[in-house]
Amino acid sequence: MSRFIKKVSKTAGLIPGSLVYVGDKTQIKSKITVIDYDQDNFTEKTIENIEDLFPFKDSPTVTWINIDGINDASLIEKIGNHFNIHHLILEDILNTAQRPKFEEFDNFIFIVLKMLYYNKTEEEVQSEQVSFIIVSNCVISFQEKVGDVFDPIRERIRNAKGRIRKTKADYLLYGLLDCIIDTYFLILENLGEKIELMEEDLVTKPTPEKLKQIQSLKSDMIFLRKSVWPLREIISGLERMESGLINESTFIYLRDLYDHTIQVIDSIESLRDMTSGMLDIYISSISNKMNEVMKVLTIIATIFIPLTFIAGIYGMNFNPEVSRFNMPELNWRYGYFGVWVVMIIVALVMVIYFKRKKWM
Repeated sequence: MSRFIKKVSKTAGLIPGSLVYVGDKTQIKSKITVIDYDQDNFTEKTIENIEDLFPFKDSPTVTWINIDGINDASLIEKIGNHFNIHHLILEDILNTAQRPKFEEFDNFIFIVLKMLYYNKTEEEVQSEQVSFIIVSNCVISFQEKVGDVFDPIRERIRNAKGRIRKTKADYLLYGLLDCIIDTYFLILENLGEKIELMEEDLVTKPTPEKLKQIQSLKSDMIFLRKSVWPLREIISGLERMESGLINESTFIYLRDLYDHTIQVIDSIESLRDMTSGMLDIYISSISNKMNEVMKVLTIIATIFIPLTFIAGIYGMNFNPEVSRFNMPELNWRYGYFGVWVVMIIVALVMVIYFKRKKWM
C-alpha cells in the first residue's frame, strides 16, 4: 500500500513553499556529481562543497548536475536559490509522493517522474522519484537514493559516442528520459513472461498461492499505469513548448520518445487485461476441479443407492419362524451369496451404463 499512498502529514498546515522532505525514512548523505562537457572536453567529478557548483550556472559547456539523496532540505534550498528555482518547485522535489508532471517557467523547465525497477527477489515493481530541472546549458537531476539507470548516458558522454557531446542540454534531457522509458520495457518483459507462465499453471494447478501472485500482479499493473500514464502529457508538453531551452532539432527525438511512451501504455493495458483474465481462469479452474470431485462423489453415491436398498431390506428383523411370509430367503442355503451376486451385478450394470453415457 505504501507504493500508492505516502504520508504527507508533515506538510499539512505549513506555508506553501515550505521545504520539508516527504519520503522514505532511510536517511542517506547527499552525493553531488557533476559531468561537464562539450564536443572536445569532458570533466566528471564529485562535489563536496556546494559553492563549487555555482560556476557551472553560466558555463558555455553542457553540465549535468546529479544529486543522490534529497532528504537534506537545506542543500536543495541552496541549489534552488542559486539557480533561481521557485520554492514551490523545490517543495515538489522534496515531496516524493508527486504525480509525474511537467511545468514550464520563464528561465527553467521542471519535470518529475518515476524511475522504476523490477525487484526479482521480492517479485514486485519498485519506484524512485526523479526530478529534472533544465536551465540554460545545465540539467539538474534529483534522485531519492544512490543508483539509477543512467549509466548508458554516462558512458556515451565519457567515450564521445553518438551525438550527445555535439548537442545542448535539451538533448541530454531527452537521453535521460529515454533511459527511464527504456527501463519500462524491461519491466514489462519480465511481467509478461511471468504472466504467460502463470497462465499455463493456472489451468492445471489453481492453488491459493497462485491467487496471491495474481493479486500481486494486479497491484503491479495498477502501479505501473499510475506511474506511466502521465508521461504522455509530459512528452507532449515538451513537444509543443516554444521555450528557447528546447531546440527545434530535438523535437524529432521527443516525438520518438512519445511513440515509445504510447507503446508502453498499450503494453500495460494488454497486460492488465491478461491479469484480469487470469483471475477468471483461476475461478473457472477451481470450479472445474470442484465439478470433477462432485461428479465422482455423485457416481459413487448413485451406485451405492440400490446396494444400500438391498442391504436395508435384508437387515430387517422379521422372524421367518413366525410366518412363512417373513423373509423366507433367510432360510435359503445360498441366500447370503445370492444377495452378494445380485448386488455386484447391479453395481456392474450401473458402471457400464454410466460409461456408455460418458458420465465416467
